[in-house]
Amino acid sequence: MVDKQNQEFDFNSMNFLWFLWKWKWIILAAGLGAGILAAIFSGPAFITPKYRSSAILFPTATNSISRALVDETAGGKQDMMSFGEEAEAEQMIQILSSSAIRDHIVAKFDLMNHYDISPRSRFAMTELHRQYRSNIRFRRTDYKGVEIRVMDHSPDTAMLIANEITEYYDTLTNAIQKQRAREGMLIVKEELRQMEQSIWDDEDSLRKLRELGVHDYERQAEMINQQLAIEIARRNQVGINALNEKLDLLATYGGAYVSIRDALEFEKKNLSNLRRAYKKARMDAESNVPQKFVIDRAYRAEKKAYPIRWLIVAVSMFSAVLLTVITLIVVENITRFNRAKELQTVQG
Repeated sequence: MVDKQNQEFDFNSMNFLWFLWKWKWIILAAGLGAGILAAIFSGPAFITPKYRSSAILFPTATNSISRALVDETAGGKQDMMSFGEEAEAEQMIQILSSSAIRDHIVAKFDLMNHYDISPRSRFAMTELHRQYRSNIRFRRTDYKGVEIRVMDHSPDTAMLIANEITEYYDTLTNAIQKQRAREGMLIVKEELRQMEQSIWDDEDSLRKLRELGVHDYERQAEMINQQLAIEIARRNQVGINALNEKLDLLATYGGAYVSIRDALEFEKKNLSNLRRAYKKARMDAESNVPQKFVIDRAYRAEKKAYPIRWLIVAVSMFSAVLLTVITLIVVENITRFNRAKELQTVQG
């Protein structure tokens, strides 16, 4: 049984080789014809060649200069020299893909005319955005970096667009963060103003209490009581009356003095924290720091990246040969079937 199957396999294999040899000129002509046509239609006359330029960036671990330089509680991940992780890389891609960067690039390089799109076209913006997404892409690399890849029919334009996106990323990110930092700074500034006014009011109240004779409630009360005991022992009524008047004064204003003094001490501690917070907010609102590490800047490509003509030719030739062989097999089997049917009809 096995020998029979092997013989049948050998027979079928030999038949196939004989079949290929029989139709070799047609198969060869189909492959060569497809290759020639593919080489022609993949040429510059039919497909505009494109050049590719790429830039590699790494995000920073922190975007806050105050947290990196001033905040004493920040850990190692807040070091402004540290590279970002996957989350920061994803955030970078989101910003790079934003309409703000797209609109900036479209305006700076006049991509509407560069892509030969008529502004009067009904779907001009749709086509422009489609071309932009097709030619400018962003992806995360295997090492937590971000690649900016630009394809264009001009190698110089591809390089310039990739480098412009790299530079404008800092401008856009700083603008977004500055807007939020300014809002925070204004909030802290108003709180700081109110706190300073409250402290000034409390100090003014303490100044008036001191004018009345209340300077240090606890120490004054202790000293007056000690002196009162002495005067009582001496039976000095004049001294006793004078000291009682001072005690009455302390009893009247002492509680207010202690309350204002303690509140003032607490407010001064908060004032110090608010000033520190305002300093950080102002630093974030006024600073311009790089938001990424540039590993590779884009350079002018010397060879086109699209189309890959040899691959188009190879795939076209293989497809043509395969389709021709399948077509010939079908035609030959149909012919053989019709002959067998005719032979049965004659014999019948």
